[in-house]
Amino acid sequence: MATATLPLRLLPSKTLALPLPLPASRCSLSVAAPVPRRWRRLLASAEEAAPAPVEAEAEAAVEEVEEEEVVEEVEEEAAVPEPVEAQLAAAGAGKDADIFAVVMIGSRQYIVMPGRYIYTQRLKGANVNDEIILNKVLLVSTRDKAYIGMPVVTNAAVHAVVEEQGRDDKVIVFKFKKKKKYQRKLGHRQPNTRLRITGISGYEDFPADPILEYVPA
Repeated sequence: MATATLPLRLLPSKTLALPLPLPASRCSLSVAAPVPRRWRRLLASAEEAAPAPVEAEAEAAVEEVEEEEVVEEVEEEAAVPEPVEAQLAAAGAGKDADIFAVVMIGSRQYIVMPGRYIYTQRLKGANVNDEIILNKVLLVSTRDKAYIGMPVVTNAAVHAVVEEQGRDDKVIVFKFKKKKKYQRKLGHRQPNTRLRITGISGYEDFPADPILEYVPA
């Protein structure tokens, strides 16, 4: 089979000669990509919704002024706590401010003073603002005398007012047995009662022991 060979014709190569250096205006090229129509709508709505910078600065300044006013009001409301003597006088303790007693409530003993408050175990049947009288007074002490009960001070009474019926903070009870895949987690809040002590009375007729002053050797 015969094969024919055709002459190849080479075309002259053309080169583009550019002047060097190129001007800066010609070196920078900018290509603007077409933006889809839905993107145009989103950009337009975002530009309309964006607040002006002046308005944003004004709003920030107003918010700072309001925060400063709130802080000043809180500082003014936070009053300095009064000393204990002033609190007792305001509570109506008067001359009984220098007296304290030991009273038994349930199976526990509490040191009480007029004007102070204590947390005790829940007193059933007591409502808020109820006035109660505690008769199991084990000891009454003043500045110069001590009335020691045998076992209680006869006719002595501690007057109190129920302020709150609440519960203690939660206590976590966790049980675990090793190698038995046993664990239990429980929470418990013990009910309590808050009592405000208003006065101590009825101890004057009980035999008293003088309190001797300590004289250093």
